[in-house]
Amino acid sequence: MISAAGVRYAAGRAGVVLGLMAGVVLSSGAAFAGSQPMVTGGLTSQPIGHYDFCRLNPSECSIKQRDPGPEQLSGALWRKIVAINVSVNAAVKPMNDIDIYGRDEVWAYPDKGVGDCEDYVLEKRRMLNREGVSLANLLITVVRKPDGEGHAVLTVRTSQGEFILDNLTDAVRPWDETGYNYLKRQSTENTGRWVSIREGQTTLVGSVR
Repeated sequence: MISAAGVRYAAGRAGVVLGLMAGVVLSSGAAFAGSQPMVTGGLTSQPIGHYDFCRLNPSECSIKQRDPGPEQLSGALWRKIVAINVSVNAAVKPMNDIDIYGRDEVWAYPDKGVGDCEDYVLEKRRMLNREGVSLANLLITVVRKPDGEGHAVLTVRTSQGEFILDNLTDAVRPWDETGYNYLKRQSTENTGRWVSIREGQTTLVGSVR
């Protein structure tokens, strides 16, 4: 797990950000009301890193569920979302898979305090699920950054829109205000399946064919 010292530092940092961001949704929810949800397509290829993660953690990738609909967003939940995004960003040191494991596309929990974008996503997803958010509303998502590089973020589906948790920023943003091109994400009904996002055209990360 992330070290206690890292969590303490992150908690202080989260408090500062929460002071700036708490209530954003509830006080100005109308600003997000017009934001359309992502339009997903059919089943698509699973990123190779997630395939290997599932091979090592089969119980995490075999959860089938009926889509319960977006999570009801309250002030308390918003504060948890922001705090977890900030705390994980602060507690995990960015490091690429080559330097950590000697090879690319390794998806793992950042239990040693280091990781790349997918590892941040896995930890945020785990922490929010422990807070009671359904896995159907915590979706690992593959995007393309404006510079063309592949990247992974966490999409949180809520009653006031779909929000992105990103290791590159402490701001929790509506999905269509990130500047990313969305390619694919986990299915809401099966944690081991992936669906396309219609805005995206090509996938930059390795996929199982």
